[in-house]
Amino acid sequence: MSKRKQSEGCRPMLRRTFLFLTGIALARVAADYFAIAQNRDSFLTLAGQLWQKSLAFLSSIQSNPTPQPLPNNPIVKSAKTNQPLRSNPIVKSPESSPAAQPSQPQIIRRSPKQAKPVQPAQPSQPQIIRRSAKQAKPLQLGRQNVAGASFYLTTIDLADPEIYITIGLANNAAFANNYKVTRGDEPFENMVARYRAAVVANGTFFGKDEQKSVLGNMVAAGKFLKYSRWENYGTTLGIKAGNQLEMVTARIEGKPDWSQHWFSLTCGPRLVKGGKVWLSPLSEGFKDSHVLGVGSRTAIGFPASRDKLFLVTFLDSLSLAAEAKVMQAIGCFEAMNLDGGASVALAHQGEILLPAGRNLTNVLVVYDREYPAPAQLKQSWERFQKGSRPSPDPSVFFD
Repeated sequence: MSKRKQSEGCRPMLRRTFLFLTGIALARVAADYFAIAQNRDSFLTLAGQLWQKSLAFLSSIQSNPTPQPLPNNPIVKSAKTNQPLRSNPIVKSPESSPAAQPSQPQIIRRSPKQAKPVQPAQPSQPQIIRRSAKQAKPLQLGRQNVAGASFYLTTIDLADPEIYITIGLANNAAFANNYKVTRGDEPFENMVARYRAAVVANGTFFGKDEQKSVLGNMVAAGKFLKYSRWENYGTTLGIKAGNQLEMVTARIEGKPDWSQHWFSLTCGPRLVKGGKVWLSPLSEGFKDSHVLGVGSRTAIGFPASRDKLFLVTFLDSLSLAAEAKVMQAIGCFEAMNLDGGASVALAHQGEILLPAGRNLTNVLVVYDREYPAPAQLKQSWERFQKGSRPSPDPSVFFD
């Protein structure tokens, strides 16, 4: 064998030996690095952030300008109620009919005055909904049938001086369940009796383990009920000073500033964004088949006027896509899904319209003129309007 052929035969062997020794060296370095707990945590945190950004990037590509709805939009009739629902048809008056008033050709005359340059559009300011001095009204709740789905619609008028919304916790706990501390769950009827509100309904998700940890940050009456600085999933509904409403999807729009919320509930997935159906549950962090499939549902949203909240408790099982279409149809500019399945529950003026199929850890509580809010809830609202802001207590909330 010539020397040239011998040298050519040795090169692959030397290359493989070099790569093998390099691999062993890197493995030893990695083993030493990951032997330290802090290094492991830092690596996992970085990997999680990169994964979330990748999901958000892919979601933005797939969902812009309007994400496509899920492939199936089934609505499964529920056996809970068998009474027919009556819908009121919209009858147009003759005065409003285009045929009743023939249109005249419009003549546009040029004005002799000097034309003015077009002014650039001014950025819209956040709308402040102040509680009016008008006489308070009882909370509006009724049954409707839209887009083939039947549901209870609760309209929460934020301008009403006696309407307040808050979060109630099981066993009258001061803080929501987390992975270290829990107060368990409680029958829905017990919570209805304790809070004595105009409307009590199921709230956000919670775990099925012994801790029954509540998912998502929570603020009620200007106080943190649950907080984690790592919170980065789902969609948050927040009420800020001046009754300003916002809805933020963390992995798409960035984390909300919970310290600016008097009321804040994190759940999801998002259903409507900017008046259009918006569905991207996987990018929000939802993987449970019970959430992604067909099931009993509750949703909350608000119109473009941002002066009220629509709480919708469905009487039929339906998909996220069908739920989103209903929320859009009733006039929601922004909307998100709440806890569902066996958690779906609704009580009005102390009467349970839909009983929960299991004990709950948290509920939405709404007060009105006939079922007034506790004095401390009203006082917290006044303090918040004067500048008081919630701050998580480090002795209570752990990361």
